[in-house]
Amino acid sequence: MTEAPIAITPVPPADLPRTLGELRATGHEFRTVKQELRDNLLARLGSGGPRFPGIVGYDDTVLPEVERALLAGHDMVLLGERGQGKTRLIRALVGLLDEWTPYIEGSELHEHPYHPLTPAARRRAAEAGDLLPIAWLHRSERYGEKLATPDTSVGDLIGDVDPIKVAEGRALGDPETIHFGLVPRTNRGIFAVNELPDLAERIQVSLLNVLEERDIQVRGYQLRLPLDLLLVASANPEDYTNRGRIITPLKDRFGAEIRTHYPIDLSLETALIQQEAALVAQLPDFLVEVLARYTRGVRESPSVDARSGVSARFAIAAAETVAASALRRAGLRGEREAVARICDTVSVTSTLRGKVEFESGEEGRETEILGHLLRVATAETFRARLAGLDLSGFTDLVAEGAIIQTGDLVSADELLAQIGTVPGLAKVLDRLGLGDAPSAGQAASGIEFALEGLHLTRRLAKELTDDGRTIYGS
Repeated sequence: MTEAPIAITPVPPADLPRTLGELRATGHEFRTVKQELRDNLLARLGSGGPRFPGIVGYDDTVLPEVERALLAGHDMVLLGERGQGKTRLIRALVGLLDEWTPYIEGSELHEHPYHPLTPAARRRAAEAGDLLPIAWLHRSERYGEKLATPDTSVGDLIGDVDPIKVAEGRALGDPETIHFGLVPRTNRGIFAVNELPDLAERIQVSLLNVLEERDIQVRGYQLRLPLDLLLVASANPEDYTNRGRIITPLKDRFGAEIRTHYPIDLSLETALIQQEAALVAQLPDFLVEVLARYTRGVRESPSVDARSGVSARFAIAAAETVAASALRRAGLRGEREAVARICDTVSVTSTLRGKVEFESGEEGRETEILGHLLRVATAETFRARLAGLDLSGFTDLVAEGAIIQTGDLVSADELLAQIGTVPGLAKVLDRLGLGDAPSAGQAASGIEFALEGLHLTRRLAKELTDDGRTIYGS
């Protein structure tokens, strides 16, 4: 029986100070969140250590802009189409915070022991003095995030009067009757608003003070809390979403607007697939390249709505679907090793159709367009990988009358038995990155790719049968 994963809250080291007096004795100095991020980023820049692990394709474009914004102490908005890793990048900022930071024990807003904000915390600090108990907050707990939805309220983000506290007998004028929202609860951390334009304009207004004056207002309270946080937002371009906009005063308060993008070149596209896809079977590198070219082809196709973009999740889901097809074949045919083949890519044209927004004139042709683009990507990869090789061994095999049957339910052993010994096969498999001693599954994958490439370059006939098999030959 497999147990469900359990979230683990980091435990602070036992040697950390536990009172205000002990903290002062260590020489600890207070830094704002933005100072903390700046200092830690400068240290990473100086040491050459990784600043944003797991972020692919932005090293020379987006990340330098993000680093400049952090060094300047700017709140920022990341603007880009869907599936460009905006949320992943925002969450990676947490890695630049100190691993542990002190706060007044029990404080709702994680107030620093040197700078209590709320009346209750100030009273406790005055009464306890150096004996004020402190606790420690891990960097992973200093991140707050809200997906903007039309029903988001000011109370969700900023706070509201807590009727239970009022019912306990406290006066309505008492600031301690306030139930704080997500933004103040992320005090001394990073707060992210995803899809900011989806936030109603009247709700966006509530963030104006947070960005400029660094305080909040709750209903009629004269409450000034100098919040210490970095505010980051993500948004799709306004001409695509049409669901809302970022109001001008709020735009003006963000220090930096940073445009994200899809991977610029093919190598970055393949690296992203290899990093992110959770594969249940072997997916040879040349098939990853086919899917990367395919994704780029769909993205650039005039039949696809360029404003909506084609998410990186399209390529990742395609890789996972192809691997799953190989695993299904292994299960049905009793293969010990599941290796994806080019025939496994056919299913993605129907299963991933919903991830692509087509131009209005292409209704009814979606699968046909995706199928054509997949064939183009396969042919391009074939030329890139096998150009200049003598493939006459394959064409001669068919010219002598052989008919080769393959398909997503034909096992590797069945395919190899039909091929036999083919001159030049070793060079083909080597060019495809399958090594000197490929397994049966890998060899079958390389052979089928070569056959499909020869067909797509009009050197080999191909026919599809009613039961889903593919026949190469005359």
